[in-house]
Amino acid sequence: MDSTLLILLIAFVAFAYAMVGHGGASGYLALMALAGMSVVVMRPTALVLNLFVSAISFTLYARSGHFKWSTFWPFAVLSIPAAWLGAHVVLDPVIYKRILAVCLLFAVAKLFGFFGKGKDGLRPIPLVWGLLIGSALGFVSGMIGIGGGILLSPVLLLFNWADMKTTAATSALFIFVNSAAGIVGAFGNGETLGTEMVPWIIAAVLGGLLGSWIGAKRLNELRLKQALGIVLLFASVKLMMA
Repeated sequence: MDSTLLILLIAFVAFAYAMVGHGGASGYLALMALAGMSVVVMRPTALVLNLFVSAISFTLYARSGHFKWSTFWPFAVLSIPAAWLGAHVVLDPVIYKRILAVCLLFAVAKLFGFFGKGKDGLRPIPLVWGLLIGSALGFVSGMIGIGGGILLSPVLLLFNWADMKTTAATSALFIFVNSAAGIVGAFGNGETLGTEMVPWIIAAVLGGLLGSWIGAKRLNELRLKQALGIVLLFASVKLMMA
């Protein structure tokens, strides 16, 4: 793949994912796979790009008043060490990605109303479930090389634990902390970054800034939910084809 085209696609992925509070790691991984990059390089590179985009996304959503600490911490407290542990696992993720792709399709169907509108009002997050889900998502995130927001978002929405924009803000910070833990674990395994990180980071930052601004300031609840559904659908297709 041409290097200029790759930079433009990274910017586009960052834009699309940041719009709904995601870092874009699954998109970056797909692009790097198409470019023929080594697996040793792919995981830490995607996580570093995740750090920048998720930090931007979280900042804009939080400044707009959409972040709630009570929604974030039950999932994050065990996800961080779990992501570090998961990054030490060397496992062929193909079968897992197929299963995950199917699960994401159910989340997309829910977001587009195929399972009904759900109950009115938000539910409190059971602490035990928050800890268990967070640890599982963190481990998987570190193992595959994603921040976990694309997994956490459907959970928050499907169980009515957060509204759309709180979900975006929560997912962004969840991605950031898990990506940081995953990077530490990946470097501990001797994995390295791509050779063109500077232009990739610049592209991701520019795309992330625009996408986060649109998501936090310009999209209403319905449009943001539809945008997230489209992002998850693309992610599902990419995982199925991996």
